Amino acid sequence: MKGDNYVFGMIGLGTMGRNLLLNVADHGFKVAGHDKDEKKTSLLTSTSGKDNVKGFTSINEFIDSLKKPRAIMMLVPAGKIVDNVIDELTPLLDKGDLIIDGGNSHFTDTNRRVQTLKEKGLHFFGMGISGGEEGARKGPSMMPGGDPEAYKVVQSIFEAVAAKVNGEPCVTYIGPGASGHFVKMVHNGIEYGIMQLMAETYEMMKKGLNLPDEKIHATFEEWSNGRLQSFLMDITRDILSFKEKGSDHLLLHDIKDEARSKGTGKWTSQVAMDLQTPLSVIDVAVSMRDLSKYKALRVKAAAMYGVGGASPMKASTEMVQSLEAALYFSTILAYAQGMHLLSQASNEFKYDLKLDRIALIWRGGCIIRSAFLEDIHQAYKADRDLPHLLLDKNIQKKISSLLPATRSVVSTAIQSGIALPAFSSALSYFDSFRSERMPSNVIQAQRDYFGAHTYELIGKEGVFHTQWFVK
Repeated sequence: MKGDNYVFGMIGLGTMGRNLLLNVADHGFKVAGHDKDEKKTSLLTSTSGKDNVKGFTSINEFIDSLKKPRAIMMLVPAGKIVDNVIDELTPLLDKGDLIIDGGNSHFTDTNRRVQTLKEKGLHFFGMGISGGEEGARKGPSMMPGGDPEAYKVVQSIFEAVAAKVNGEPCVTYIGPGASGHFVKMVHNGIEYGIMQLMAETYEMMKKGLNLPDEKIHATFEEWSNGRLQSFLMDITRDILSFKEKGSDHLLLHDIKDEARSKGTGKWTSQVAMDLQTPLSVIDVAVSMRDLSKYKALRVKAAAMYGVGGASPMKASTEMVQSLEAALYFSTILAYAQGMHLLSQASNEFKYDLKLDRIALIWRGGCIIRSAFLEDIHQAYKADRDLPHLLLDKNIQKKISSLLPATRSVVSTAIQSGIALPAFSSALSYFDSFRSERMPSNVIQAQRDYFGAHTYELIGKEGVFHTQWFVK
């Protein structure tokens, strides 16, 4: 049945796909959904209760129902499934139609798909979506990248359904090619870093300061109303007070200390190394998730080496205040490293990223939304060519004020045998970043000694080699 009535289509009616499609319908757009599972198409229709939503199990009927140029989003698992859906779709589409991948696909896969579909006269968008199932239903942050002319087809829809902050939609055209998926990948990397920092903060309170659960929750609740306000702070606060019905202890204490991941943090670290852009906080966060999986080895090591350090830690109001400052400092570093990667990737891949706009759309809807993103937005708005967030004068004032407390927390933790790898890496990155002269000259000399890799000299042109070992 040819209707040409529906302006937006969704393939994949799992929780995310269904919720986002219902969100679009709530804003007055006629939408169609496709899933081979009849239960999911029926759930879409019954959940909506509106006549501007229709589910299809037939891919042909779904395609025929869409207004041209067709705008079709996929929300299916990343990888081969995306290619399978594209292969099924392309023979049914017309030149000028738009396919949008709203999943967490690797940006290199998106590059390939953009080029392949361009040759067939089809537009392909890789769009990062953040906010989880609640964000999809009520307003996510969205990061679309692809042909700017094709974006105009869906711009009004995305701006309507996105989260709003001060009336501004948390969606913007990111750039060409795979830029949308790249930005979402970095978003997730920053997410890894901040989550690790919050976990270490809990470790410091629980194991280091020996604070009771009630005090830890009260502290996170207080912080959630201050400069650390963020979505991740809010949910951690809630986790730290949640008890199952009838239980006398937190559910948190029953959860295994083995963290899983879907790979986006690892991808962020990998591409950062390719671009020679250090991301120490994110790298450590990925490594700690990996280390957490070696539970059996950690149990044996704990029995062999014991726990704790040489200097027991004393709980005090001053230490808790210092911990808040150290968490703020380290969170700033996690954001700064992520933004630096975006800056480098923009130059390398010709994305022409608007970092002020990216910070703007991350202020609402997404997982890393926080009060501090307004500071990031203002920094890049004031200087769109800012090479690194730490070089902004307002950020510099914040960092300088937080530094003494951060040093105190990290040094105290080390003396007490409490592992704060993300805090420590943030501080070491900062100290190296502000070093006019690093000890890298030693490394260059070593490389020349064992491999004749040469070195450069201060104030003298050319490359040099020395016969270091005299027989």
